Amino acid sequence: MTQLRKGVILALVTAVISGVAVFINKFGVSFWETSTLYTAGKNILAAVFLTTVMLTFVSWQQLKEITKQQWIKLGIIGVIGGSIPFVLFFKSLTLLPVSQAAFIHKTLFVWVAVLAIVFLKEKLTAFQWVGMAILLAGVVMLGGPIGWSWGAGMWLALIATLLWSVENIIAKVVLKDVPALVVGWARMAFGSVLLIAYLVTQAQAVLLVPNSWPQFGWIVITGLVLFGYVATWYTALKHAPATVVSTVLVLAFPITVTLNKIWAGKFSSALIIPLAIIVAGVVLYLESHKTVWKKILKVI
Repeated sequence: MTQLRKGVILALVTAVISGVAVFINKFGVSFWETSTLYTAGKNILAAVFLTTVMLTFVSWQQLKEITKQQWIKLGIIGVIGGSIPFVLFFKSLTLLPVSQAAFIHKTLFVWVAVLAIVFLKEKLTAFQWVGMAILLAGVVMLGGPIGWSWGAGMWLALIATLLWSVENIIAKVVLKDVPALVVGWARMAFGSVLLIAYLVTQAQAVLLVPNSWPQFGWIVITGLVLFGYVATWYTALKHAPATVVSTVLVLAFPITVTLNKIWAGKFSSALIIPLAIIVAGVVLYLESHKTVWKKILKVI
């Protein structure tokens, strides 16, 4: 299996996880007093899972080889990837419908593409530009900003998305020499430390301990989901260009919207066209990697 093919397949897995995660987090956050407490709780649990897996599969020698500059970058990833944007995004989920927050988050591929072209010198083919345009059109048709009233919730989701975009670029650089599990662990572990520190300043750290079975259950479920997301996402990013994996991740948006519509009893055939357009956009984007795409289709 080629590195690129592995990256694309893992990005597809990440998209499924992300699509489900955004949908279920709307329910999970409702059982906690604040979105920050909920965010910190599930992030800490994800960090614990990642610590266990990292210590199992990453040798001490590999950890010793990480340079001071790389540790600094890992710390930055923890700040702009594992703490601040989580607080902002999950606060937005308390202010916005799931579909609106998911739409803003799924514009990630646009911001990552711009940053990757400028800072990583990644290049896009004509097929990829057209694919991105079709993809964006499908996303807008499925749940775009038409008729929205722009408010605090949208700003929070947008700022979180921009921070995650920058994080992806820094992570791509670090992943050249650092194992994906270490980068994922740094994101969640360092981020969790900052979240705990913030809660301590607010005299809310004691509230991190679940006081009901629903709280405990949702933290375990969403913590495991977040663990899966981080593990697959960073591994995908290590093996494929940032523009490729972020574009494939957009497939999470139709998953979230579909689940949300089914839950609300509002799913209709009108959704099929934008869903098909989004899939077509991703397929066309990957057309420049024909061999990889054909092999993936054979696996599916």
